[in-house]
Amino acid sequence: MSATRHEPANGRFRTGLVGSGILASRSPALHMQEGRALGLEVDYRLFDLEQIDGGVTALGAVLTAAERAGFAGLNVTHPCKQQVIPLLDELSEDARAIGAVNTVVFRAGRRIGHNTDWVGFDMGLRTQLQQARLGRVLQLGAGGAGAAVAYALLRAGVQHLQIADLDAAKAEHLVRALAPQFSERRIQARPAAVSSLAAYDGLVNATPVGMAKYPGTPLAIDLLTPQQWVAEIIYFPMETELLRAARAIGCRTVDGGDMAVFQAAEALRLFTGHTPDAQRMLRAFRAHDRGQADPSL
Repeated sequence: MSATRHEPANGRFRTGLVGSGILASRSPALHMQEGRALGLEVDYRLFDLEQIDGGVTALGAVLTAAERAGFAGLNVTHPCKQQVIPLLDELSEDARAIGAVNTVVFRAGRRIGHNTDWVGFDMGLRTQLQQARLGRVLQLGAGGAGAAVAYALLRAGVQHLQIADLDAAKAEHLVRALAPQFSERRIQARPAAVSSLAAYDGLVNATPVGMAKYPGTPLAIDLLTPQQWVAEIIYFPMETELLRAARAIGCRTVDGGDMAVFQAAEALRLFTGHTPDAQRMLRAFRAHDRGQADPSL
């Protein structure tokens, strides 16, 4: 991916995040701290649709207001990653392939949708699960983030991907969207109820279950076996109940931290045209979890 630098007249980049229930997001600190390290002034704001009249129906109004106010763009999160697409003028190749957008760039009067979630998840796999078996994987969740995760898994080499969602139609829709792009792979929708994991090399939780707001596990933890790897996209908390249980029996695991950081780094690059130091961002992010960093992060 490439980007051209677009320096605002006042030297300041105004960006933000729109979604529901996002007031605890660490995105503002991630973007603004790295902006300072790059010598940029990044003003990153939260637009929580739970606090805005109209809720999710106000998404279009938020985009219009931000664009008119001179924002470089907005990140988009749950539940708007697919709903935002009709409001855009153009999609990047990855966003079109995935069918979900998490980054909207405002440029020359046009709204361009990108997906950096898949980049973030892919980097987590590469750094935390080197040489992991990718034969057969079960993914729970087929929403906007789940679409990006499935795309990343298939690009990483997963041979047989099964996708489950409480909304069976959503899982089937995602399978139909991905199958033509990965015709040499086996991609299936399956029932959400899971009674055994014995046949799978890996498990990915791309549902909100496990977040501080939605505690618990997406399936019975006694189904896990030590031979499997387990990946989360959740980073608040960093160690979910599912990851804690998986680590306790010896599973290799991936938390949601890398996905959060690397997707943010790519979004910041798209907004500013400057290339962030993703490893520096990751070190700051991890240090915060150890209580060693700026508490604003």
